[in-house]
Amino acid sequence: MADILKNHELLVKFGFINSSAKDLYEYNDKKGYYVLKPGVKGVTAYDASHADEELDEDYNISSTGTYQNTGYPSTKKRYRLISESFGMSLEELYFWSIGHLRQDNGFPKMVKVTDVFSASENSAFFGQSAQRLSIQEDRASAFLKGISELVRTLFQIVRELRIIDERLTVYGNRKNSKSADATLKGLFADFAENKGGQAQPGSLFHLSNQVGYAVLPDLFFNTVVHNKDDVDKVVDGLNFNQSVKSVLKRKLYQFLVWVDETEKELITRRRFQIKYLRQHYVTIKTYMSWVKPYLKHIKRLTMNEEQLDSPDLISSFETSSTEIEVIGYKPIKNVNACVLMTFLFNTRPVLNYQQEASRGPVHVGKGTMTLRAYAWTDKQIEMYRRMKDYEDRELLGLVDDQLKSAMDMLGDDLDSYIREAEGTIEEPVVSSGRDKLKPIQSDLNVFDPFISIFKGFGEIGKAFVPNISLGGKSKKGEVSEGDVKGAIKAASGAMWMIFKNYKKAHGMLSW
Repeated sequence: MADILKNHELLVKFGFINSSAKDLYEYNDKKGYYVLKPGVKGVTAYDASHADEELDEDYNISSTGTYQNTGYPSTKKRYRLISESFGMSLEELYFWSIGHLRQDNGFPKMVKVTDVFSASENSAFFGQSAQRLSIQEDRASAFLKGISELVRTLFQIVRELRIIDERLTVYGNRKNSKSADATLKGLFADFAENKGGQAQPGSLFHLSNQVGYAVLPDLFFNTVVHNKDDVDKVVDGLNFNQSVKSVLKRKLYQFLVWVDETEKELITRRRFQIKYLRQHYVTIKTYMSWVKPYLKHIKRLTMNEEQLDSPDLISSFETSSTEIEVIGYKPIKNVNACVLMTFLFNTRPVLNYQQEASRGPVHVGKGTMTLRAYAWTDKQIEMYRRMKDYEDRELLGLVDDQLKSAMDMLGDDLDSYIREAEGTIEEPVVSSGRDKLKPIQSDLNVFDPFISIFKGFGEIGKAFVPNISLGGKSKKGEVSEGDVKGAIKAASGAMWMIFKNYKKAHGMLSW
């Protein structure tokens, strides 16, 4: 698990860097975040002064009289609305605001980036969450235990495949190398003819202890025969007595039969192990995909320690604290107009019976909504999501790291075996020529004959009208200063409409 980073360090790590320090960092595609450029000396990575961080003037009441960093990227416009009521459900603040942004202000894309809660220890809400958390933890621990056992077995499978490959290498070089042939003969004499580590009667080394057969091991290891049919011809040409040659023929013939059968057995065993390795690896990946949702649920059901230490949560009171963060955005030329909506609810849950003895909590209390305007590209939105999801990804990364560390320890063999197994998958047999036919993808529809007429007039018109480029437009993919200003203006206008209309709709003072 990586060290816990502070807010300003996370901002720099995920690309929210002020203009004076941008040249010090570069994006690392492999790691997925920004790192300090090589060769930069005298600079501490992820320094507080490098972050493009927002300052909150609401905290300018301390003895030092300074602003406090909020942990959010700096913004050009921000609104804050606080609603406190002990007779109204505060979920309405959330759903009314995102509905107004989405439907009335034309921000169709919504992304939830934060959803955490905490409840006082003696509250009913805490008890319900604790029960659900324990169930998720039990399931996750069972999957993690299974993954650990499967990874341990993975080492044994790869080790056996390595041994088989080493043995098959000797078999493959037997006809071209006397050393390989002698190695196999040694394996035959040591293992095939011996049982329990003792020489059996009639074995090669047992016969060598008898009178007249002392030369038998030397003849066996130095007589090279690759075909069973050539044994008699080769041995008959040797200048030794007939008894020794008869035993030598028998041993060489047994050796060649043993070589053929064991080679077939090893090839069959290797093919089975390769397929079993792939099945084993797919099972591990399946378990990982199953356990990740449980780990994510555990993270979300676990109480936020910072909120538990807040004075708004008292253990003997029925209180809870919830933080929600949503990004609503729409494309403006080459950039997105983004409204970052942060909701903080310090509430008192009340269980109300709703339908047929089913009950659910209704939250009443204090809700704070903060709206921030940004002009972000799609990549910046994704980097912000990853920054807020950093701790969750570290938790999920534990499972991936377990398999990754195992693959690193096994080296390239595991990857090559898996690739080999995937290459042995049989393709479905084509039963007829009709199966080979693929449907032609066509974008045509019934209106195309009529649309094509107007397209033709347009092409004729282009021949007489020069291609006039309007000023102020940026090239495709490039974000200009005008695009940023336009996106900020659109986001700020939508924020003001939410801020103003919510107060008017709920009878608050507005202007």
